[in-house]
Amino acid sequence: MAEELRGWNWHQPPLEPVYDVRLPLYQIAGKYCSSGRDVYLNKVEKKSGTPNIAMLRGLLFHSLISFLLVRTKKLIYLHGTNNEIISRELNSSFPEFMQKSAGTLRKIEEISCSGNVGNDEMLSTKGCLEQIFQYEFYCITSRLQDVLTRQPYIGEDSLAAQVVPFVLEQQLDGSFLGLSAYLRSDAYVFSEPMIVDLKFGPKEPFHRLTTTGYALVMEALYDFPINIGCIVYGEFKNGRLHIQKDFHIINDELRQWFVEERDDKMRIVYHEADPGKADLCDEKCPYFTFCT
Repeated sequence: MAEELRGWNWHQPPLEPVYDVRLPLYQIAGKYCSSGRDVYLNKVEKKSGTPNIAMLRGLLFHSLISFLLVRTKKLIYLHGTNNEIISRELNSSFPEFMQKSAGTLRKIEEISCSGNVGNDEMLSTKGCLEQIFQYEFYCITSRLQDVLTRQPYIGEDSLAAQVVPFVLEQQLDGSFLGLSAYLRSDAYVFSEPMIVDLKFGPKEPFHRLTTTGYALVMEALYDFPINIGCIVYGEFKNGRLHIQKDFHIINDELRQWFVEERDDKMRIVYHEADPGKADLCDEKCPYFTFCT
């Protein structure tokens, strides 16, 4: 890896921000609008995008997984190595999540009733959530049983670290690199430093910019190298949940690409320069109505 592209060199080119602008990482890494006009509309014209059904569903799916993994840690700290109680209480937590998510579910139902639903979204959102819950529940309980079988004298802190071996939604300050001071990664694995990001939807090459951005921020904050990223893709096919994992090296090419995207979008905001409509506008873009 080129030394100048390590996050701890945030104070010198090419990582040093050229413009006094702070952008959220998702706006830099998300190239769903090829011209970057979504950033212009949001940051310059102060427009708010309209969340579509795919965005709302993705938010719920992310929230459910985070809810279950954090709940698992809490149950382990409360009940120690009592596998029976932990599994029972985790299994009964799904109704609680659904109750907390009632407002978002109503919004999704309203959009669905309007007829603005794609073929990949026809499977009931509640059905998708149930499948994700069952998948995560069996993964967690099998890991729990496996660790307890191999380590009969394990304590609750070590058990929690082995059953859920990563930090969820870690808060990060990206100010050093011209990013928001309130970033939040999906997950971070400490045993082998790795950034994990979760996506629901089609695979895109630019998705690796997200793991790259978080790796640069972590390097800037903690002064140790992060070379590996993993994007976990969840997709529903034929009424079933399918999981794919994209492990990748966060190499110089990805780092340079991220810096170029950051600088281009900072330039748009700093100079208040409308880049114009994209060649192909996606109707699912939350800013689509502003470009028609």
